[in-house]
Order: sequence, then structure tokens, then C-alpha cells
Amino acid sequence: MASITASSLSAVAKTFPLDHPFLGTALPSRKHAAAAASRQRSLAISANYNLQSFHFKPISESIVSREMTRRYMTDMITYADTDVVIVGAGSAGLSCAYELSKDPTVRIAIIEQSVSPGGGAWLGGQLFSAMVVRKPAHLFLDEVGVPYDEQDDYVVVRHAALFTSTIMSKVLARPNVKMFNAVAAEDLIVKQGRVAGVVTNWALVSMNHDTQSCMDPNVMEAKVVVSSCGHDGPFGATGVKRLKSIGMIDEVPGMKALDMNAAEDAIVRLTREVVPGMVVTGMEVAEIDGAPRMGPTFGAMMISGQKAAHLALKALGRPNAVDANVGPVHPEMILASSEGGDAVSA
Repeated sequence: MASITASSLSAVAKTFPLDHPFLGTALPSRKHAAAAASRQRSLAISANYNLQSFHFKPISESIVSREMTRRYMTDMITYADTDVVIVGAGSAGLSCAYELSKDPTVRIAIIEQSVSPGGGAWLGGQLFSAMVVRKPAHLFLDEVGVPYDEQDDYVVVRHAALFTSTIMSKVLARPNVKMFNAVAAEDLIVKQGRVAGVVTNWALVSMNHDTQSCMDPNVMEAKVVVSSCGHDGPFGATGVKRLKSIGMIDEVPGMKALDMNAAEDAIVRLTREVVPGMVVTGMEVAEIDGAPRMGPTFGAMMISGQKAAHLALKALGRPNAVDANVGPVHPEMILASSEGGDAVSA
């Protein structure tokens, strides 16, 4: 098997030179790699403490428990009534939270059913690590501060986790955002034809309703709900499926077969407030509109999330980039893909 692999690689090398677009940029030389490793070693030995005789400050176990419990319960009390609830912390939900939290007066709660937020944005396609982003969505990467390799009509982030971890760290550092991990949105609060919040429960409880006795949920009221639950699945597209089951929308046809060029424009264009009080973003848009799936490209997730943020701002009566009548919009609030024309139209 080793000889087959070696011969295959040799054939590829003869067919495609190292600088051929198919193979991408040539890997750094061993000399450069050794120099980088040496710099890393130099950084490692410059610690601000003695690693040979290291002691932590003393603490009582009960203090650890009290700190976690007190802070989490305070957050639950604070966000029981909030401005915006984002359901789903995938690439669209995180992009929405990033854009929306630029306004420090807007309080944002993120509900994520998984222990680890990020959805499918930790990897590219088929467990490959690179993330492909079509232009002009690279402008959003520039703003967030994610490096990438430049190509003609797209860019490549060398590991998708670089985007996900970067945007997540910036979102969670903002004082007007709280993420509730391992929490599922089991239902919607609807009052007089308007979505007014979400019904929540621990994700593990939601998964075990059939195995236990009654385990009632909790609630979180909000002026606007942004549903970014992704495509259909155990916790996918739960927002739009619930709207259909209670008669607020007529159907959820599901996404069509893959067409990258049609899909990404459609996802951004169709991101909207589908019923009063509820904005749908990301791949959940494809489920409600029957738009094509896009596969392993992520630009539409980012720009759809941005657009959802401005639609939420519009619903809150705040300055935004989708309603010219609201008032002047600060430059940092302009959608990264606005120069793309109708791809960001409401």
C-alpha cells in the first residue's frame, strides 16, 4: 500500500507542479519550519513563574461550586426577559451575535443544544479542515480578524476552527452576550400572532422525555427570536417546523439538491423575518424555502447571520443596514457583502 501511495504522489507531482492551483501554495521548507520551531521553544521557556516549583493558590471546593452556580443562575435571571434570543450557535448564529452585539444596549442570549458551540463550522466538508469562503464574504473575515489564503474568487481559511474559535471568543467577550450551552429550544412563546420568546430545557432532558416522567421546561421571553437551527435533523430546523405545526406558516418543503452558486445567494436573499418576531437565518432558510443546499462553503452563513442581525435591529427600531428609513448607520454596521448587490436585499 505504501508503494502505491508513493507512486500516486509521484505521478501527481509530475502532472501538477508545486505552484499549480490544484495543489495550492507550496509547503514551507524544512529550514523555515526549524526556525519557527526554534521561536516557539524560545517563547515556551519565558514563563512568568517557576515551573520546577509551582503551587496554586488555595481554594475551598465549595467556593468553586458557588461561583459557577451563582453566576449561571444570575445569568438565567438576567436573560429570562431579553432583547434577542438566537437559537443555534453555528456559523450563522455566531455571525448574527457578532454583528448584533456591536450595539452595547442590545442584550443577546444564545441558546445552543450542544456542549460545544460552532455547529458544522469546526471543519470543512467530509471532515477536511480547510474552510472555503467565496468573495465578497472575505470582508467579514477581515473584520473578525481571521487570516486566509487569497484566491481569485474565493479565499481559504487553513482550518475552519480558526474562524469558529475566533468569532466565538469575540462574541463571548462582549458584556451584552450570554451563551447557554447544552440548552435546547423545545418550543416557542407566541402571543397574539407574534413570536415572543422560546421554551427551553436542558438538551439531555429534551432527548429523554420518553424515558422519564414529566420534566417541565423553562422560558425565556424576547422581543425578537433569531432561529438559526440549521438544516433538518434531531435539533435542526426546529423553529420553522414548529411554526408550521401551529399554523403560522403553510409548509416546510425542505432544502433541494446541491447547487453552490444558486444556494449561497438564495440563503442571504431569503433571510428575513418570516413571522412577526422571528427572523430565520442560515441553512434553516433553505428548509422553509426549498432552496438548494450549498455543501462546504461558508460565506452565506456569515452574511446571512449579519443580515439577520440587522433585521433584528430593524424589528427593535434601531439603526440598521436593511432599512434606509431608520436613520444613519455607522460604517461598522454595514453588511460586509453590501457591494454584492441583490444578494443582501431584504
